[in-house]
Amino acid sequence: MMPACCPGMKINFRFSISLRLFSLLLFAVFASLTLSGFAQDYHPPAWPLVTHDPYFSIWSATDTLSSSATRHWTGASQGLQGWLKVDGRVYRFMGAPEKTYTSIVKASDEQIYYSKYTESTPGATWVNPDFPDSTWKKGAAPFGDNQQEDKTRWTSHDIWIRRSFDLTSVPKGPLLLKLQHDDNAEVYLHGRLAFAAKGWTSGKYIYVPIDSIAALSLHRGTNLLAVHVENTAGGAKLDAGIVQEVKPLKGWGTTALQTSASMNATQTTYTFTCGAVDLQLQFTSPLLAYDLDLMSRPVSYINASIQSNDGKQHRVQISLAASSNLAVNTPAQEVAASALRSGNLQLLKAGTTAQPVLQKKGDDLRIDWGYCYLGTETGKNVQTRISLAGSQPDPFAAAPQVAKGKQLNLQFICDLGQVGAAAREQLFLLGYDELYDVQYFGQNLRPWWRLRADASMENEMKHALAEYKVVLNHCVAFNRQLHDDAVRAGGEEYARLCEMAYRQSIAAHTLTKSPDGEILFLSKENFSNGSVNTVDVTYPSAPLYLLYNPALLKGMLNGIFYYSESGRWKQPFAAHDLGTYPIANGQTYGEGMPVEESANMTILAAAIAKAEGNADYAKKHWATLTGWTDFLVKEGFDPANQLCTDDFAGHLARNANLSAKAIVAIGAYGMMAGMLGDTATAARYHGIAKDMAARWETMCDEGDHYALTFDKGGSWSQKYNIVWDKVLGLQLFRKEVLEKEIAFYLTKQNTFGLPLDSRKTYTKSDWILWTAVMAGKQDDFLALIHPVYKFATETSSRVPLSDWHETTNGKMVGFQARSVVGGYFMKLLFDKFSNANP
Repeated sequence: MMPACCPGMKINFRFSISLRLFSLLLFAVFASLTLSGFAQDYHPPAWPLVTHDPYFSIWSATDTLSSSATRHWTGASQGLQGWLKVDGRVYRFMGAPEKTYTSIVKASDEQIYYSKYTESTPGATWVNPDFPDSTWKKGAAPFGDNQQEDKTRWTSHDIWIRRSFDLTSVPKGPLLLKLQHDDNAEVYLHGRLAFAAKGWTSGKYIYVPIDSIAALSLHRGTNLLAVHVENTAGGAKLDAGIVQEVKPLKGWGTTALQTSASMNATQTTYTFTCGAVDLQLQFTSPLLAYDLDLMSRPVSYINASIQSNDGKQHRVQISLAASSNLAVNTPAQEVAASALRSGNLQLLKAGTTAQPVLQKKGDDLRIDWGYCYLGTETGKNVQTRISLAGSQPDPFAAAPQVAKGKQLNLQFICDLGQVGAAAREQLFLLGYDELYDVQYFGQNLRPWWRLRADASMENEMKHALAEYKVVLNHCVAFNRQLHDDAVRAGGEEYARLCEMAYRQSIAAHTLTKSPDGEILFLSKENFSNGSVNTVDVTYPSAPLYLLYNPALLKGMLNGIFYYSESGRWKQPFAAHDLGTYPIANGQTYGEGMPVEESANMTILAAAIAKAEGNADYAKKHWATLTGWTDFLVKEGFDPANQLCTDDFAGHLARNANLSAKAIVAIGAYGMMAGMLGDTATAARYHGIAKDMAARWETMCDEGDHYALTFDKGGSWSQKYNIVWDKVLGLQLFRKEVLEKEIAFYLTKQNTFGLPLDSRKTYTKSDWILWTAVMAGKQDDFLALIHPVYKFATETSSRVPLSDWHETTNGKMVGFQARSVVGGYFMKLLFDKFSNANP
């Protein structure tokens, strides 16, 4: 029998009788359903498959695994594909054909090209072929403000380019514009508008249909592509080409009938019916936070278990493929691939030929250095294939082998022979060797697992294979413990939110050591601005790590402490970040968040002390913490006009929630002083914080709630920062303050959650989970988190969990795949601290 679905993620059929007995009768009915043939209790917005760090992170955005190509958290295709061949019939159970394109006019990622350009407003006829452009400058694409990537620097408000290209024949069929633009763009072919759009493309190419009338203007000989881009704010970018989509070859087989999908903290599991056999496919990324060596190993397991569903023997083969797109930033980059053996492991390996190690930084980027590995145990039943994507009409047929090219498939074909009622398994391993993962103040650092002198990816893959059963048992035990603890803390919906958050949060970091040997656990601010080690991303993420391994939270703070204590950061308050991922050479964010980040660092140092039962970590940085706390005493109570972590809402003066954070931080400093035996300092700073809390209460009291700011009556906001007063047991704010706020919040909820404040209807789900912990009654906690669960399971935004969404319609506003969902674990953390100090 197949293993049951994981606890808390049950997939229930409507019928109490066995589906297997009626598989032939019901197959046609199930196959006619538009999405899937199974019922499920809930679905996450995206399903985590392989999750390790910001570069090695693969997801499925559809509930059925075969409905779409798997992809990186940024949305770029990183295809995993799987087929089962049963008695000669092929069933596809994973992935869909990746889109591929033929270039008509190549963009700069394929070919250096030059265009005429000007940054001064031209005449109205500039889009026409006969426009005189002899006085325009000539430059190579791409155009933009990134000195590392752009060939022609452009930083002004506007740019106009004219690109001439020759055609020996006119392409037939629909044409697509391959375009990067930042910001607003207008594109013309021979004077006819082909495409226009507002906004920007987030650092990647988009493929959009060219207006059919404009496309008719193409002809043999010289043609003209003219583009105007307006740089309204932030970065600048322009690159353009023309392509046609290649139709995928037929022969991908019958779509397997997916019968269930489930997930827990470390695993995602699917089951399928493929004719007369059933398949269970299980992805395991063993991110066990208490075991840093295992957590840092960049290897996931994909285990296939197959058995007959009719009691008969059936000839079965399984094929699994991974795209070389795992190792590129854009599909146009050339890769080299090879097959090799390491002990009893057969490996397929691919990486770019250029290997530009740590040469790119930014948000919407994928790694294009290092090597991806697909592995399985060696045997006579295993065949290897390296082929061009889309070149195989039959995934089990022979195909031309290639060693170099673009968009290659790494593929294993495993013959399982005759399969009956006893399940047969085939285990696959997927890994990535980044070589170097970050640059830290000028020095390139190896990943944690690579710090051993004898480390190699081949050895890590071998160890992963040998330890599979042991690792799996540890994962199963951890999954069960996390789920059961979360159910006790907040019920089944809360447990599911924690399960959705766990892998996502950890995989938004990379683990390494500083040149001084200190642990560094550096986050990437995913789909926000790409900053590395952002303090106000660390702050909401912290509860997960305080629960399962405070050393990881130290790894999130160490770099910021070093930045100040080395003299590189010269301000009297804490820095915002260490750079733009993966280059951590110093803050790149445009301005500081003086009160926000100083309070965050102080509160988190106190939380580590609470978790460990001593303030030894704080003692190492006492002078720095003292300076930041004294800054908060002077500037924190009634904050000047400045940004806080909710910077998308804009600057705000006299921010009551930011003030509450400063008050809690001052009290937390006093707590740490007490733990270090300095009772006088402890009493002094506790007294300061207690006095501030009393004044805070009177200054923003609105009767039935507390205001957004000290000077704006009729406003309100979530005071989520006060949760640390409760969690750390500081006793600064009266419990009546929390009771009044919670009662008011319960009157302000929308369908998908409590708005962040009275200015907008959007929210931050991590903050709601913190606000809910402020509730004194469990029913109020449940009432506040239920709309968040509803968002997470019903949103139409099918991306890794977004923490910024609209409460009226459940759609993502921005941000995805961020580590801040580690904040969902705040209730578990509060319960742990409360039980330790009843």
